[in-house]
Amino acid sequence: MRREVPAVEDTVSPAARELQDETASEGDGGAGGAGDGGAGGGRGAGRNADRRRRRRRALRWSATVLALVILGGAGAGYLYYEHLNANIKSDDLNIGDAKDRAAETEANSAGQTALNILLIGSDARDTAENQKLGGAKDTFDGPPLADVQMLLHISADRSNMSVVSMPRDTLLDIPKCTDPDDGTTYGALTDEMTNVSLGRGGPGCTVATWEKLTDIHIDHFMMIDFSGVVSMADAIGGVPVCVDANVYSHTSTGKGSGLKLEEGTHAVKGKQALQWLRTRYGFEDDTDLARAKAQHMYMNSMVRELRANAKLTNPNKLRKLAEAATKAITVDDGLDTITKMYDLAGELKKVPTERITMTTMPNRYQGSRVVPTDDAKQLFRLVREDIALDGKDAKKATASPTPTVTDPAAAPGEIAVQVHNGTSTSTLAAVRGRATAVKDLLQGKGFTEAVADTSAATAVGGTVVRYPSADLEGDAEAVAKALGIPTGQVKKSTEVSGVTVVVGADWRSGTAYKAPVKDDTTPDTAGAINASDTTQCMHVDPNYTW
Repeated sequence: MRREVPAVEDTVSPAARELQDETASEGDGGAGGAGDGGAGGGRGAGRNADRRRRRRRALRWSATVLALVILGGAGAGYLYYEHLNANIKSDDLNIGDAKDRAAETEANSAGQTALNILLIGSDARDTAENQKLGGAKDTFDGPPLADVQMLLHISADRSNMSVVSMPRDTLLDIPKCTDPDDGTTYGALTDEMTNVSLGRGGPGCTVATWEKLTDIHIDHFMMIDFSGVVSMADAIGGVPVCVDANVYSHTSTGKGSGLKLEEGTHAVKGKQALQWLRTRYGFEDDTDLARAKAQHMYMNSMVRELRANAKLTNPNKLRKLAEAATKAITVDDGLDTITKMYDLAGELKKVPTERITMTTMPNRYQGSRVVPTDDAKQLFRLVREDIALDGKDAKKATASPTPTVTDPAAAPGEIAVQVHNGTSTSTLAAVRGRATAVKDLLQGKGFTEAVADTSAATAVGGTVVRYPSADLEGDAEAVAKALGIPTGQVKKSTEVSGVTVVVGADWRSGTAYKAPVKDDTTPDTAGAINASDTTQCMHVDPNYTW
């Protein structure tokens, strides 16, 4: 359930204890903390009345959230532990069905585990300030929309970081979600825009939607709203961005963010930073894809700016940023104290700037919306398998070996197998008769209980053998061995009731399965941008110049 975090932790980590000791020795800390405490830490009788409002103060611009976690380690000595701890708001991590959760990320042989954090943004107009900044009076206090969604992946060895943006207009399946506050259950949706997920019980539904699409286990989320963006941008002191011509994001019908800049590089902050992050009309082809690119540029520039400022150890600037960030964000229970966020910051600051890669989920248009492509599946697999998107992985520790199967396989003739046809792709229809062909192949190898399911099947990039429970794992591996399918493609799944072979797009013909050569390169369609690239400049649509 959503809750406010107590001002003081019962147990404090060594890092946080050091932070508290340093804070206590800071001469002007008391005055600053007390002065801000009334505004940021007020609780009591008004808490219940504010609960609904706080729940819907969705994190609008995930770019600015990155500031806190990157800066935290460097500025720890200036954080007011107790005061800042009370600022943080928390929410449930995943409010979908527990059985649908992606499997937890496995540690490598060195015992290191990757981290996945979902950064969410919304256009909710839930306060007077957010209404003024966001406009659209008819949407005041309406359901929040997750218009910005970015998955932040930190590699297990902390050598690199990958960010994957999903366009807000993406059509996908949204799982059933249950609001942890009032118990309202929202039924599953098919082919719905991804941004409606936030209004179906909170950010935990957006997390559940990402896990359903990507099969990537998400460890944490962070959120911020309109006003939070402005306060964070002011605290940073400006983030350099570039346009290749004069730009004014405004149409005769009132559309546009209002951003007005001259050609060149400018340090944007406050409301102007919010305008940059919201600009759609004026950049490139005036689509959400161009907006995502502009947001990546902002994030990359912000990372460089924050790390440069952190080295200056500017007490006042760091204190203002910490104050703004803790008031602006909502996080899951796993990050709901300064101690936890400080520890996370320590992990994030290990990643070199030149090893941070920003990408956008590869997609194609379906009407006026977009849908993921096969390249998107490739991108998600790279993240899931902890493969660096910049292609600079050193030889890394391999994943822990699969445990030995304790329940041996039954005789082939006793194993019931269903075969599905999943050979379609984003550009090719499924090959007719593939399920029957593979069923016949299995029967010829002694699996006489194999049957073909000729109903429409979900497309899969690679052929896979699925099983529902540990007692059928041995049977599934026996089926895979008979077909020449690698054991790495044998997966446990709650979506099947028995051993199931899904013939993928990698086996559209023939009777001998040949595992495709593994391609671990980032698709060009992901539009990868490196955080250390200072040459990026947004192209301005000539229709929006002045």
